[in-house]
Amino acid sequence: MAFLRLGSKSEIFHREGHTWVCTSGLPSDICINIGEMSFNLHKFPLLSRSGLLEKLIEEYSNGEGSSLNLRLDDIPGGAKAFELISKFCYGVRMELTAYNIVSVRCAAEYLRMTEDYGDGNLVMQAEAFLNEVLGNWSDSVRALEACEEVMPQAEELHIVSRCIESLATKASADPSLFSTTSWGRETRPSPEDSGLWNGISTATKTQHTGEDWWYQDVSFLSLPLYKRLILAIESRGLRPETIAASVVHYARRYLPLMNRQSSFDDVNSTVTNMPNTCEADQRALLEEIVGLLPNKKGVASTKFLIRLLRTAMVLHTSPSCRENLEMRVGAQLDQASLLDLLIRNMGYSETLYDVDCVQRILDHFMLVQQAAALATPPGMAEERQIIKGSPDSLTPITMVATLIDGFLAEVASDVNFKLPKFEALAATIPDYARPVDDGLYHAIDVYMKTHHWIADGEREQLCRLMNCQKLSLEASTHAAQNERLPLRVIVQVLFFEQLRLRTSISGWFFVSDNLENSQNQINSAAAQQQRDNGGDDDVKQRVSELEKDCSSMKEEIQKLMKTKRSWRNFTRRLGFNRKSNSCCPKGSKASKLRAVAPSSGNRQQNCEKIEVVPPETVKVN
Repeated sequence: MAFLRLGSKSEIFHREGHTWVCTSGLPSDICINIGEMSFNLHKFPLLSRSGLLEKLIEEYSNGEGSSLNLRLDDIPGGAKAFELISKFCYGVRMELTAYNIVSVRCAAEYLRMTEDYGDGNLVMQAEAFLNEVLGNWSDSVRALEACEEVMPQAEELHIVSRCIESLATKASADPSLFSTTSWGRETRPSPEDSGLWNGISTATKTQHTGEDWWYQDVSFLSLPLYKRLILAIESRGLRPETIAASVVHYARRYLPLMNRQSSFDDVNSTVTNMPNTCEADQRALLEEIVGLLPNKKGVASTKFLIRLLRTAMVLHTSPSCRENLEMRVGAQLDQASLLDLLIRNMGYSETLYDVDCVQRILDHFMLVQQAAALATPPGMAEERQIIKGSPDSLTPITMVATLIDGFLAEVASDVNFKLPKFEALAATIPDYARPVDDGLYHAIDVYMKTHHWIADGEREQLCRLMNCQKLSLEASTHAAQNERLPLRVIVQVLFFEQLRLRTSISGWFFVSDNLENSQNQINSAAAQQQRDNGGDDDVKQRVSELEKDCSSMKEEIQKLMKTKRSWRNFTRRLGFNRKSNSCCPKGSKASKLRAVAPSSGNRQQNCEKIEVVPPETVKVN
């Protein structure tokens, strides 16, 4: 830490209770009172350095040898700053540091200790040392913290703005490009870290470890100063992710309710026992923190935003603040977990969890998805649609669909959860977002099990939310035996399961044929490769490849012809090609009918004994 030593005389001041006495050997002729403290001093050292004290002494002095009492309650820095100024006036050794330079500079300005009252006066020396302080990161932070005590005067002298400019410039720059002595961060050592071992200090020196090197230091600032600093850093183009990380660090430091989200009973008791002034301060702090977060999506984690939203509900912040948080959570809902969405209702409410809040968050997520779809070019939109159709795709809306299905299954056991809210929340997710409807079926089953009194019509209306074709084998087996489902739904499940079974069997035969064909092609390719090993000519190799392709095509054509011929023989055996006389057109040349001689038995049998004669065997007279 930077420091400046002034004066050369030994200490001549000592304190007696609330009184500072100068032991220079001469009797005191002036008493300056600041609050509860009194300073018994001498007129000449003071008026020779201070324009204000010279004026006051001339105005209120009753004559030579008389003692004068003055009150300087308005002096910046109070008695501590005037103690240093008194030592400076007497030439006693004193030390200026980053902690006291601001108050001393403001007090010197208040007392008009300029160059008109002696060379090297306190205003000039304090200003020079302040510039040195602002060149160091840690000293600038300490100086900015010290501005709190003398804020009006520090603002008037532009000390606050100069400290903020210095810190913003250093935070926006790359710390690795500068030396640790001028830009280094010195953390406040804890008592256990500042001990000595064999006379050697064990305190560790911290070095820059990344973009978060300045978070801890600025978190000691008050909210107004911290806000001004963050806005100054943001104006210099620092990454929004870095700014948001600093705001998160600040929020976790000054919002104790952020760390008590595990037990809402403890939170409620904490808020109940919290004084109204403290609750109001926490509310104002949270609203300011929400305003400081950059608007870019993903700069803060969804878990942190939801915790901030829960705390906002506990502290009863403004509706605009909660709406802002809900929109931020909705924009990145796919990054949330089920535990994050279980937001307890504060105060009296029907349901245990805040379903309306989750509905608003989901609605905003869908608005963001629709806006992104409209802004996407048509070609890219088709490509994304193909990706959505693939079973292995995990798009944001698919992840949100799984999340909402899990939330519905968790909240469905609440007897106060009304059916319209269940349907509205489930229907917000489009059908293509659910590759499999097992999660939605589970939620519906839990709801019908808990709300066993709902009518059959309501059960059918509830089951319309899911697609029976998108149930897995396990879910279909469970649904086929579920007595809570309407009979129509069970029939649909059985029908689609049978249809799926037929498709699977047909696909198995098709795959087996393809595998046999592929094996034949591999064998022929291997044989051809052995024949081609002896030649080195590229032309021969290409000719052999063409011959191999032609042979494969011939085999495929022959296989297709055999398949068609066997299918024709199969259908002919079953009698699918038999036609009656009435069905054959008169002018048909494709085939002619020849009746077999009827027997004397049954006419009906005679009518049915008709045989198809190929056209080449028919003789035309």
